[in-house]
Amino acid sequence: MNYKDEQWLNRFLALHYVFPVPMNKLQPLIEYNPTLAQLEKIQSNLLSGILNISQNRALQLQEMYKKFVETPFLQIYEKHQIIPIIYTDPMYPLSLKNLYDPPAVLYAKGDIKLLNIQKRLAIIGSREATDYTRDSIEKILPPLIDNNFVIISGLAKGADTLAHKLTINHGGKTIAVLGTGLFHVYPKQNEELAKIMSKNQLLLTEYPPYMTPKKWNFPMRNRIISGLSQGVLITEAKEKSGTVSTMEHALENGKEVFAIPGSIHSPLSKGPHLLILEGAKPIWNGYQILEELCENEQINK
Repeated sequence: MNYKDEQWLNRFLALHYVFPVPMNKLQPLIEYNPTLAQLEKIQSNLLSGILNISQNRALQLQEMYKKFVETPFLQIYEKHQIIPIIYTDPMYPLSLKNLYDPPAVLYAKGDIKLLNIQKRLAIIGSREATDYTRDSIEKILPPLIDNNFVIISGLAKGADTLAHKLTINHGGKTIAVLGTGLFHVYPKQNEELAKIMSKNQLLLTEYPPYMTPKKWNFPMRNRIISGLSQGVLITEAKEKSGTVSTMEHALENGKEVFAIPGSIHSPLSKGPHLLILEGAKPIWNGYQILEELCENEQINK
């Protein structure tokens, strides 16, 4: 990277630090001022029109940008083993560029080579997941890991935690997509898991490191989980939940969606059963997923 590129990248990271929004919100500004060199000098009423924000918000943004534009973000992130992957970076996953609102920056910590592996399956489910989820994931994972699938989830308690931990226990690779910045792991009970994953697995977020948990961040996080994956598997979930909305996003975006059927007596079966009605494929072993996602490969059962 030459000095000019590094200077532009630092300006872009400063902008995202003070205005952490998806790329579709930043694109009009990049088109108007590609170098970002004049951002603090643009008239606030013009900037508010470009970014579709209030004039007061535009003034605040310019003040914050002036404050942080000289901050050496690349060096600071490197010190914390954080790798910022902006939307123009060759490492940026192509599948995310197909989203209506792709992340402007992905902040990564861990093994970024996992982003090069195209075989990716998301496993999601309820935060109140029961032993049924654990037993189901245990049964479904081995053939997927044997076929080098990367398992993606959201580091939430319950099904997400089980997906990450069981993948690691089976010698597989897993990516956690966070709804917070990397300095604020949520939930707290998964701090140790996140620490382990930041070494040999991968933590990924679109939020700058300082961002704390906000309830509206998690639905946004879910589109990245879906966007990164070839297919999405739901274990247990209530009828109205973030898990079901993630799956509906996946169905709308042409992803393969799988659901584990459950007991008709359990409220946590309502989500998977609803999705099966909407077109998700009911499955009860990992080979069914392999057959759908790798139709042209010979699967040794």
